[in-house]
Amino acid sequence: MNNQHPVYTLINECHDCYRCVRDCPVKAIKIENNHASVIPEKCISCGTCVKVCPANAKCVRGDLEKVKNLLIAQKDVYVSLAPSWRSVFENSAQKMIAILKKLGFKEVSETAIGAQEVSIHDAKVLNEMDKGLLISSACPVIVDYVRLYKPEYAKYITPIGSPAKTHARMLKNLYGNDIAVVFIGPCIGKKNEADEEDGLIDVSLTFEELKMWIADEIGDISEIKKESHFEFVPYSAHEGTLYPINGGMNETIKKIGVKPQVQLMEICTIPAFERALENLDPDKLMVPVFVEALACESGCITGPCIASNNASISSISDVMYKVKVRDEIPKEPQTVVECNYAPKGVVESKYSLEEIQKTLKKIGKHTAEDELNCGGCGYSSCRELAVALLDGVAEPSMCISYMRKIAMRKAAAMLRCMPAAIVMVDRNMEIIEANDSFMKMFTGEMYEIFKARPDGMAGAAIDRIVEFSDLFRTILRTGKELHKEHYNVNDRLYDISVFTIEPNEIVGAIITDVTQTETNREKISEKAKEVISKNISIVQEIACLLGEHMVETETLLNSIANDYIDKNEEDKK
Repeated sequence: MNNQHPVYTLINECHDCYRCVRDCPVKAIKIENNHASVIPEKCISCGTCVKVCPANAKCVRGDLEKVKNLLIAQKDVYVSLAPSWRSVFENSAQKMIAILKKLGFKEVSETAIGAQEVSIHDAKVLNEMDKGLLISSACPVIVDYVRLYKPEYAKYITPIGSPAKTHARMLKNLYGNDIAVVFIGPCIGKKNEADEEDGLIDVSLTFEELKMWIADEIGDISEIKKESHFEFVPYSAHEGTLYPINGGMNETIKKIGVKPQVQLMEICTIPAFERALENLDPDKLMVPVFVEALACESGCITGPCIASNNASISSISDVMYKVKVRDEIPKEPQTVVECNYAPKGVVESKYSLEEIQKTLKKIGKHTAEDELNCGGCGYSSCRELAVALLDGVAEPSMCISYMRKIAMRKAAAMLRCMPAAIVMVDRNMEIIEANDSFMKMFTGEMYEIFKARPDGMAGAAIDRIVEFSDLFRTILRTGKELHKEHYNVNDRLYDISVFTIEPNEIVGAIITDVTQTETNREKISEKAKEVISKNISIVQEIACLLGEHMVETETLLNSIANDYIDKNEEDKK
């Protein structure tokens, strides 16, 4: 049993687009740190998220190494090849078998012969029913959906294994329980069947995995010649090859034969199946009703890992064209795999209205009018998102309208509080938005009128507001940025920075009135010069005073010295 779920996320490749949340039919996705991951216990492995992920961040678990290990162990490994192979590989049956044998498989068999056994069993059960509901067990995704999300209908699933399981049982009955069976097809859900503990299917590969293996191991398959003696074992399938197309199973049941009152219905996709079960009371059905339910649109030929770009009409035609009709179909199945599809319903959280409303307020939904139910988060309603938030599988940032409001409030607060004038202009030279500083700076007496308008200056022609509108026109044309310092307009000086917001569509400008600043600078400069001039005068005066004092001192000292010398000479005489 494999512990890794068949579907997983490459976190580094995942972006916050919420496409998987939006398209997942059971919302088995958890958003954490803006990255989406699969919730294994809720996932039905339908592969929808894998198909729709624009970043290819959703991946399917690879099991190729496990198959190679079986081959290395020299175990007899048999292929159970899904009937949809004919719409993927443009090879004859003999060449397809030759390719698979080249990869190391012992023999190749068609899953469709297991499907034939299932149809025989279901036809027999329907002929024995007086009334009621029977849901096909052929699609593992449908089976898991019913058990998890519609557990009250689990008892109506046909209590036998899928065609793949029935086929695996047939092969092991014929060739020994020690052989390994590898299913190859377009279905991710089959990996869940292979993970089950009954051991019937050892490994499940997708057609994509098989194609990669062929490319790596063989390369050019044109060199492989078909062998005329190669045949599917134990025999080729007949009506069972219709199974991969919508209604194919019912066609096989019709060929087997059921009583006239039996109603055969086919439903494709989980949403369609969910709607079909809505308010259904099987006890009120007056005739036997059999539902062939498939998770993929048009059937298995559009499976998530079909690995083909062929049009569905072409694929359906290929399948129908190659059907071989048996002259006589047995009325009793040779192989029956009994299965008990017990309900294992997902426990849905129950929250009070008060809890939901409190959570809604956290994403800006204070009134019913605030609940836009836009679906941008991936959930169908704001209340569904609120429940997901309470469950811990969603984040407030998923609400686009909430995040837009926050962004607008932040931007508005910044624009409002900035002292510089800010304006945005479109290609028509009309103002998109301008802050209060811009209106005060350039509208003069019209300020109060613009301020009173709900949209402020939106729509006003920029060339009627400022004298330098040519700067905006230039940037719209060139896409370059421009910065003007001390730009003189009507005896006022402005520092102007004009920049591109959207090339050739929207430009913005930040404008600062530096007139007063420059005036102040001039005044300061003049004062400084005056101070310096005065200081120089004082310094010079001090210097002069100091100079005169020094002369007087020097004269006095010289006089004293001369007097001393003269007196000394007189004493010597």
